[in-house]
Amino acid sequence: MTIKEIAGLAGVSSAAVSRYLNGGYISEEKKERIRKVIEETGYHPSAQARILRTKRACLVGVVVPKINSESISRVTAGIGQVLSSRGYQMLLASTDNRPEKEIQYLKLFENYPVDGIILIGTVITAEHRKFLKNAKVPVVVVGQYTKYANCIYHDDYGAGKAMGKLAASLNQRSGGGHIAYIGVTRDDKAAGAAREDGFRAGLKSAGVELDDDYVRLSEFRTDSGYNAVLALLEEKDDIDIISCATDTIAAGAIEALHTYEKRSTAHRRVTVTGFGDNQLLKAVSGGIPTIHFGYKTSGIRSAELLLDVIERGEKIPIEMKLGFRLVHGDAETSLPHS
Repeated sequence: MTIKEIAGLAGVSSAAVSRYLNGGYISEEKKERIRKVIEETGYHPSAQARILRTKRACLVGVVVPKINSESISRVTAGIGQVLSSRGYQMLLASTDNRPEKEIQYLKLFENYPVDGIILIGTVITAEHRKFLKNAKVPVVVVGQYTKYANCIYHDDYGAGKAMGKLAASLNQRSGGGHIAYIGVTRDDKAAGAAREDGFRAGLKSAGVELDDDYVRLSEFRTDSGYNAVLALLEEKDDIDIISCATDTIAAGAIEALHTYEKRSTAHRRVTVTGFGDNQLLKAVSGGIPTIHFGYKTSGIRSAELLLDVIERGEKIPIEMKLGFRLVHGDAETSLPHS
């Protein structure tokens, strides 16, 4: 089956079928006739012929730190929504939060017939910067600021500051025990450095200092958050607030509090806060104070931005910072208490 045959069956010109297949303008009436014929005949255009004709493979490589993450799934859902509507397909690569694997996949995609790459960034190393400066295909970075590529990122500092102010307020109401912070590596400039710096600034604006003895480091995993918080609770018995750099870590913190309560005769009401507005955690916890980021929106905008570069050769550098929403949650009942 050829484009010419499809055109004959649909009663349109070959040029109209070509425009349909390549996302060009065509009237709704002709579009419906072509769609119906393609559906009935099971026609699939040749990928090789399409590349030769359009100079594009209509493939986009997407590099993600992990796939078992609600926030990442929301970003990729936004990317997929735009790519599908524009006739592109997504090739997904997961790196298990290993920056060196990101470089491997970026280079693999660059040498594979993809039209562009979207990187959901974690740690931007010197190797990342070198790749972004010299990439042979357009690249958009999501979740991290970089001057070496178009990027879409969140106001992590502002979100951290808002959470710091809320934590100080909750702490004042609860009697003034200590505030703890469970962070992630500061090599991650967004979730690590910006959120913690913002959190400290938010506390400071309310007249509270974060004691470094109450700061711990976690991986981006529930079990790591659990271990970090349990160890902290066994050292410190005067904590009222545990603020976590992600909701995934916060889930581990909640589990650690359950474990600690079973082991200890001393009970305190402890509030856990996070970042990410994880819906599963909300369902099982009743809702904790957290930050909602527009993850799906960032996916949509990144795909639109990449396709603007691919299809229109857009040359204007874009750095897009997205906002956030503070979700107060149910701070009074988010955790069990004596």
